[in-house]
Amino acid sequence: MPARYYPRHRGGVTAPRRAMVTAISLVSFFILAIVALAQLREGGSRHSAKFASRAEHVALGKEARAAATGDKYLIGVGKADITGPVVEVNMAGYANTDQVGSGLRQRLYSRAFIVGEVGKPANRFIYLILDTQSGDTAVRFGILEGVAALGSSYSVYGQSNVAVTGTHSHSGPGGWFNYLLPQITSLGFDKQGYQAIVDGAVLSIKRAHESLQEGYLDVGATNITDANLSRSLYAYLANPATERAQYSDSVDKTLTMLKFKRASDMKNIGVLTWYPVHGTSMLGNNTHISGDNKGLSAYLFEQSVKGESTTAVGFVAGFSQANVGDTTPNTLGAWCDDGSGTMCSFETSTCADGKSQSCHGRGPEFQKLDLGVSSCYEIARRQFAGAKSLYTALGSSSTAVVGPTVKSFHYYNDMRYFKFPLDNGTIVQSCPAALGHSFAAGTSDWPGAFDFTQGDSGAPNNPLWSVVGGLLRVPSPEQVACQSPKPVLLDVGEMETPYAWSPNIVDVQTLRVGQFIIIVSPSEATTMAGRRWRDAVKASATSLSLTNGVEPIVVLGGPANTYAHYVATPEEYGIQRYEGASTLYGPWQLPAYVNLTLQALPYLAPTATGSPPPGPSPPDNRKSSLSFITGVMVDNAPIGTSFGACSAQPKASYTRGAVVNATFVGANPRNNLRLEGTYAAIEKLAADGTTWSQVRSDEDWSLVYTWTRTNFVLGYSSVVISWETSGSDAAGTYRVKYYGDSKPLIGSIKAFFGTSNSFTLS
Repeated sequence: MPARYYPRHRGGVTAPRRAMVTAISLVSFFILAIVALAQLREGGSRHSAKFASRAEHVALGKEARAAATGDKYLIGVGKADITGPVVEVNMAGYANTDQVGSGLRQRLYSRAFIVGEVGKPANRFIYLILDTQSGDTAVRFGILEGVAALGSSYSVYGQSNVAVTGTHSHSGPGGWFNYLLPQITSLGFDKQGYQAIVDGAVLSIKRAHESLQEGYLDVGATNITDANLSRSLYAYLANPATERAQYSDSVDKTLTMLKFKRASDMKNIGVLTWYPVHGTSMLGNNTHISGDNKGLSAYLFEQSVKGESTTAVGFVAGFSQANVGDTTPNTLGAWCDDGSGTMCSFETSTCADGKSQSCHGRGPEFQKLDLGVSSCYEIARRQFAGAKSLYTALGSSSTAVVGPTVKSFHYYNDMRYFKFPLDNGTIVQSCPAALGHSFAAGTSDWPGAFDFTQGDSGAPNNPLWSVVGGLLRVPSPEQVACQSPKPVLLDVGEMETPYAWSPNIVDVQTLRVGQFIIIVSPSEATTMAGRRWRDAVKASATSLSLTNGVEPIVVLGGPANTYAHYVATPEEYGIQRYEGASTLYGPWQLPAYVNLTLQALPYLAPTATGSPPPGPSPPDNRKSSLSFITGVMVDNAPIGTSFGACSAQPKASYTRGAVVNATFVGANPRNNLRLEGTYAAIEKLAADGTTWSQVRSDEDWSLVYTWTRTNFVLGYSSVVISWETSGSDAAGTYRVKYYGDSKPLIGSIKAFFGTSNSFTLS
C-alpha cells in the first residue's frame, strides 16, 4: 500500500509538538510524558477470515411472544447534542499529538435509554451511550450532579442505576478525562468540551424521563460477519484450545438488540444494540470530529425510521460497544505500508524494518485515500443493515423480555492489591495500575511511536524507555512482581503528582430487566475476556434463580463510567501484545472483575433490598486539573470583507455525486459550540421559487465543515463547507449557509451568517 494512503489532512495537522527534557518539574512531567505517549493508543494485527454480507437472525431465550403480550415496563428514550470544540483541541483515542481538530463531519450525541419497573419508581436504570472515546469519572460526576439538579422527580436516578458508556469513537475532542495520563496529549482539561458532554447527557436524560410511558421490550440477535476482525489473533490463540473450540470465530459477530415499543399504540420509539467493533475506521490523521462507525450507524438507523415515532424526541437508536478490546473495523487485515506488499508480522505487528510504524490496518474501502471516511461509512452501513433487518423481524419471530423485575447495583473497588480466590481456591491479587512497553507500540489501527513493538519484553529491545519511565517513577519490587510478566513502562497507578495519573478505583456495575442482564465494564474487554465474564454471570444468575427459570441473556457494554484501559485474559496478558500491556491491574484483572460482579449479583434478585457497600470514592480532579489549552484571542475579517462573506462561490451547476464547495470568511467555532444547532447547512428552493428550506445540517454525514486559521496574528480564518452529494439527493436549486460567531478584541461575541450563490443539482 503506498504511503500516500495516509496523507495529512489539509486543515488541521500542526507541526509536531514533541520534546523531552529531564528536569524534575511539573512542565517536565508533561513534556516527557508527551514524548513517551505520543500516538500510543490504538492498533491491531493480521487475521484471515471469511466475510459474508447477510445477517443471520438468532433467537434468544425461550419465551416467544405475540404483539401486545408479555410484561410491561416504563420505557423512555432521549437524545441531545454533546459536540465540543471542533478545532484547536486534540482528539481522544489515538493519543496522537498531531491529531488536532480542524472541523466537523458529524455532530456528536448522547443517547439515553430508561427502563423502569411499573409501580416501583426506585427500580429503574439509565443506559447512556455517548459518541465519545469512553465514559469516564469526571463526566459521570458531572452527569449525576446535573440530573440531581433537575428536581425531585429525578431523585430516583443516582450512582447505582446510571451507566455512562462511550461508543469508543477516536474522532471526538479530548480534554474531558478525570486523570492526568489521558489529559496529556490534549494539553490538559478542557472545561468547554467537558461541559458540552455533561450538559448534553443531562438533556438526553431529561428528554428520556419526560417521554416515560408503559411499553414492551423485544430482544433478539443477528450475526454480522463482515464488520469486525481480530487485530490481535496471536494473543487470542494463547487461550486454551478447548475454550476456543466452543466458538466459530476469534471475535464475536453477534449484534444483540432491545427494541422499545410503547403500549399505547404499539409504535417503536427506539432500539439499543451491542456489537463489538473499534471506533477506529477514521484514521489517526483524520482531524474532522465524528462519532466514527457507531455514531454513523445510529444516524443511518434513525434516518431510516424517521417519522415512525410520534414522540417529541423522535426515534433514538443506540449502538453500544460490547467486548471491543481486540476487534478492528479494518476487515482486510494489517499490511505493511512500505512498498513490500506483505502483511505485518503475525506475532508483533511489525514490518521488514522491525518497527510498527509502517503497519496499518485496511478498512473495506482502503483504496479510497480519504482518511478512512469511505471505510467508516461501509462498516457503519453493515452494522446498520444487520440491525435494521433484525428490527424488522422482531415482534413476530422474537422473544420478549419477561419478568417485571428491574434492578441494578453499583459500587467502587480499589484494585491496588485486591486479594480474592480463583475457582480452584488459589488466592491471587490485582495490582496498582501500570502500562507495559507494548502499550507504546499502539496497534495497526494506528501504530505508536519510536521503537516499541507489540509483545515487547522491555529488554533488551527498549532499555532507554525503561530509564524514561523510571524518571517518572521506578516501580517498587512488589509492583514489578505483581505485574509480571508485564515489563512496566509507566507505573501510572502509583503516580500522584500533580494528581492521579490513572484510576485505581473502578466502578462495578450491572443492570437487569427481566431475563436481560447488562454487565457495565470500565475497561475494553477482549473477545475472550468478555465471553468468560458473560458466561460466569449467566451461570451464576441461573444458579441463583434470578430470572425465575427463564434463560438469562447477558451482554457486556463499555468502556464505561471510569475509563480503565483494557482487560485481557490471563493467557493473553502473558503474550503482552497491546491489549495485555494495557491491562492495568495485572494478570488477574479479569478474574477480579468477574469476582466483583458475582459478589453483588444477588442484589439483582426480585426480592433483594438494599445495595452493596459503596466502596471508596474515586478522586474528583475536575477543579485541580491543569490546562494549557489557550482560549480564542480575537477574530477579524480581512480588510474589505466581512464575516460570512462567501469568498469562493460554488459552481453554477453540479451533477449528483459531485462535491459542492463554498468558502467563507470565518471565525473560530470555539466561540459558540452551537449545541442543538449547526455551523453549516444546505438549503433547497421550493417550487414557489421564493421559499428556502434546510435539507442538510451538521447532523448529516455528507456535509463537512472545515476551519482554517489563515493568519494567527491578525485573527483571520476561513471556512470551507463541502456537500458530498449522492444519487439519492433530489434534483433542484440549492445554496450553502454558514453560521458563525466572532470574538472582537474588546466586546462581546456576535453571531453572523453567510449565504452562497444558488446552484443547481441534476
